[in-house]
Amino acid sequence: MPDRCPIAPADTAIASLGPAKIPSPLPYCRFVDDNLRVTMELDAADFGGVPGPCRAEFEVAGPRGNIYYDSSKVKVAIVTCGGLCPGLNDVIRAIVMECCHNYHVAGVLGIRFGLQGFIESYGYEPVALTPNAVSDIHQFGGTVLGSSRGPQQPEAIVDALERLNVGMLFVIGGDGSMKAARRIQEEIARRRSKISVIGVPKTIDNDVNLVTKSFGFDTAVEKATEAIRCAHTEAIAALNGIGVVKVMGRESGFIAAQATLALKEVNYVLVPECDFDLTGPRGLLPSLEERLRARRHAVIVVAEGAGQKLLPDTGARDASGNPVLGDIAQYLCGEIEGYFRGRDMPITLKFIDPSYIIRSVPANANDRVYCGFLGQNAVHAAMAGKTGMVVARLFDRYVHLPLDLVTLRRKKLNIASDYWRSVLESTGQHAVTPYTGDPSVFCPV
Repeated sequence: MPDRCPIAPADTAIASLGPAKIPSPLPYCRFVDDNLRVTMELDAADFGGVPGPCRAEFEVAGPRGNIYYDSSKVKVAIVTCGGLCPGLNDVIRAIVMECCHNYHVAGVLGIRFGLQGFIESYGYEPVALTPNAVSDIHQFGGTVLGSSRGPQQPEAIVDALERLNVGMLFVIGGDGSMKAARRIQEEIARRRSKISVIGVPKTIDNDVNLVTKSFGFDTAVEKATEAIRCAHTEAIAALNGIGVVKVMGRESGFIAAQATLALKEVNYVLVPECDFDLTGPRGLLPSLEERLRARRHAVIVVAEGAGQKLLPDTGARDASGNPVLGDIAQYLCGEIEGYFRGRDMPITLKFIDPSYIIRSVPANANDRVYCGFLGQNAVHAAMAGKTGMVVARLFDRYVHLPLDLVTLRRKKLNIASDYWRSVLESTGQHAVTPYTGDPSVFCPV
């Protein structure tokens, strides 16, 4: 039995603006004791340690019997940052409805076009978010507030919050946005201001540390499977047909893996966590040739961050500071065509990139339910005076996570896991080099 590494309560403690003394105005619910904790066993790497089983206690999300703010006098601000993701409007709507209908706040402001909306020089005036204004926004993709990438000075953002007399800030965004939220909260603490900062982690790639599944992921997988089904139809309609589908996943291949498991029509799945060779005894191209000679068609799903070692480093970075990736899908298509041309073996290759369709569609039913819980629990946490945290679902429990833990690293596929083994069993790509127990060879093609 491996040694367990219990995490100190301080590592999962949630900061507070002060004691909550005001009775909650919610008349109908079961309140959560502020001292209630749930113990979960996770990987120590999630906390920056060496891999191994770890037990940690997390603060349970939900409405408190006493709140910190006089809800009728507090103003709320919501901002969405980074790339689009199914469910953004659903989270906005849930926050507004909870704030207005149940806590009767003084007002809710929508900050337009991301963190730029706090900076006066951009000229983006905040918009009032009322229940009537957001009543049907969940039917549409994207974000009604707009979004942007790139850092803004936390001092300027806190200046704007104080100027607008905002008591609560909800930041809906990915890894970079949560890091920005942490810097904003640190600046607020430095000034000793009483502004709560609550994050709602958003990433279509499902790579938020500690979060079991981020909102929008179910919808992304559902739409990705539609593209894969089309690629399979194209592939079987032609002799030696090859369908290549590119999906999102800069550093984590969760969409590619989950869509592969969902449809069962994929023969090769390529993810950032697992390097692969094009040629040689374990190369993709010889394996693909063998597949075509045996079955006359193949489907390949590739995450956008896969195979970057095969491409020259662009040296560029986007507005969020992420490295600009090489286009692995176009490179792969060119290499496949050249390989079979050199063998005088005719192929028909169809390439599908549904990335921007996937991220801009409305959320499906499961994600809508999830977004509602996230928005409601985010408001409950802020009203209780919590700050410097995100609300998240770990397995089947909604909990509060410190921003420090969420931004510690990006979650990645464990290629030595039963989950990845199931992916390989579904595709059959493991048959070239069976798993021997060594994780270093657990990603054959």
